[in-house]
Amino acid sequence: MQRRSFISLLGGAAAAWPLAADAQQTAGMRRVGVVLSTHEGDPARRAQLTAFVQRLAELGWADGSNAHLDVRWTAGSVDAARKYAAELVALASEVIITDTSFNVAAVQQVTRTVPIVFGGVIDPVGAGLVNTLARPGGNTTGFTAFEYAIGAKWLELLKEIAPNVTRAVVLRDPTIAAGIGQFAAIQATAPFGIELSAVGLHDSAAIESAVAAFARDANGGLVMTAAPFGGNHPDVITSLAARYKLPAVYPWRYFVNAGGLMSYGSNLPSQFRSAAQYVDRILRGQKPADLPVQAPTKYELVINLKTAKALGLEVPPTLLARADEVIE
Repeated sequence: MQRRSFISLLGGAAAAWPLAADAQQTAGMRRVGVVLSTHEGDPARRAQLTAFVQRLAELGWADGSNAHLDVRWTAGSVDAARKYAAELVALASEVIITDTSFNVAAVQQVTRTVPIVFGGVIDPVGAGLVNTLARPGGNTTGFTAFEYAIGAKWLELLKEIAPNVTRAVVLRDPTIAAGIGQFAAIQATAPFGIELSAVGLHDSAAIESAVAAFARDANGGLVMTAAPFGGNHPDVITSLAARYKLPAVYPWRYFVNAGGLMSYGSNLPSQFRSAAQYVDRILRGQKPADLPVQAPTKYELVINLKTAKALGLEVPPTLLARADEVIE
């Protein structure tokens, strides 16, 4: 990544970070590697990276004399994650921060000694990334995105904003543990009386075909689960929901920024601020095995009134009152 583009990306908060692609280590520098799961221009991951850099600066690692940041973007490719992890290990990174379970797994395949800190990962124990939340063991720790039980909340919100919904298509990735776990949790919410269908998140054309077939019948809605495909293609999913007039709920606010109706989930930039604190502690001598994996303490509800109007929905005042942010 070029120095100029990264400084432009982060603004003044990052101006003190000397970025380079070579393996030369400036005397006294502590090297931090970053592997992010989207493309370089993704505004959501850029916001997370900005939050991470700003918090590191507050902790004393941004004056350009004691820290060096190397950033890699995988655009959802596991092969790219492994490649860049190998690069960062070769560059003598003292800690690597990353996101998503498949990115963590890819970095772990490259190193079991360099400390890894993650943000926004779902069920790291079930995915085999750590031993337990309290005692992660090994070289990996971090911050979880949410518990699977949030699936019940997604259905509850969908029913609240669109009471006529009796069917919901759930978009999920069945090839990863988090995709299986999220759908299972949503299935367990039968008392809401919503008939569920599942569509795998792989190819855009196949997703559209499946959603179009689902939308032929009335009273349908959409639930988007957290998955690498959605992180790299939020516009694809929100455009489908708009095209087929499906009220939809999403796990992250960046879907609402892309025109989605409503999101409920943790604040990812705040998780990366917290991850910076773990990076600081590791650089000062603590081991990741001794730092417990932490869950979010707050979830955000974001509603897009413009999208609600386009769908012919009147958002209940009680729901608006609970929203952390309303986009008009």
